[in-house]
Amino acid sequence: MKKKKEKKGLNAVSLIYACLIYAFLYLPILVVIIFSFNTSEMNVKFEGFTLSWYVKMLDNTDLMNAFKTTVIVAAASTALSVFIGTISAFGMFKFKFKGKSVIDSLLYIPIVIPEIVLGIALLAFFTAINMPMGLLTLIIAHVTFCVPFVVITVRARLSGYDMSIEEASMDLGANQWRTFRRVTLPIIAPGVASGAMLALTISLDDVIVSFFTSGPDDMTLPIKIFGMVRKGVSPDVNALSTVMILATILIMITYKIIERNSEKRQGRI
Repeated sequence: MKKKKEKKGLNAVSLIYACLIYAFLYLPILVVIIFSFNTSEMNVKFEGFTLSWYVKMLDNTDLMNAFKTTVIVAAASTALSVFIGTISAFGMFKFKFKGKSVIDSLLYIPIVIPEIVLGIALLAFFTAINMPMGLLTLIIAHVTFCVPFVVITVRARLSGYDMSIEEASMDLGANQWRTFRRVTLPIIAPGVASGAMLALTISLDDVIVSFFTSGPDDMTLPIKIFGMVRKGVSPDVNALSTVMILATILIMITYKIIERNSEKRQGRI
């Protein structure tokens, strides 16, 4: 009886602790969502409910252009990072070659190096090769710091990969490309998807590297909002942030559904 009471008390403490952690993480997001419906332009306190900021958000040309640039850069850099990172991770896992350990160590440099150092380095590189700052330099910069995250995530998925599955596939007549597409890729797909989500998130909220590698006509949304902080962030920014939060939640739910269905199919096989 005493042990049951102690267990209930421990469960209650654990529940309270978990609630405090989640409150600390999600209350700021909830505040942004609530203030997107605020009638006050000052955004200091909630004065009333309105949907007008969602309409004004679409009329704010500068804000929507920055959002468009952010989406283009994030989508392009994520696609390239996933392609390069997946091939790199699989190649480093499957093949042995001289300098492999060195390359493996170099992958962590863009992750551990301060962003301002990476931004300055990329700016110096683009200046040295006389490449004008714009959308292309932004995408290249984002791919630079996103690829290592994809490689590490995919390699973690490959850690328990059984190479005999590929050998069995090729014994049955499939070539290397068909084996990779029909056997290897479905197995490592959860790792690839996780790497893609991580790359997308990092690209969407980057400020420092984007600041050094963007052109005058290609400002991203984080840079735009950062520049508005001194004067005060208007509620239409909160409205756009709410739309982005809902889109992110939808993507996460879709990813979880696809991942669960993939696991069920593999379990049946």
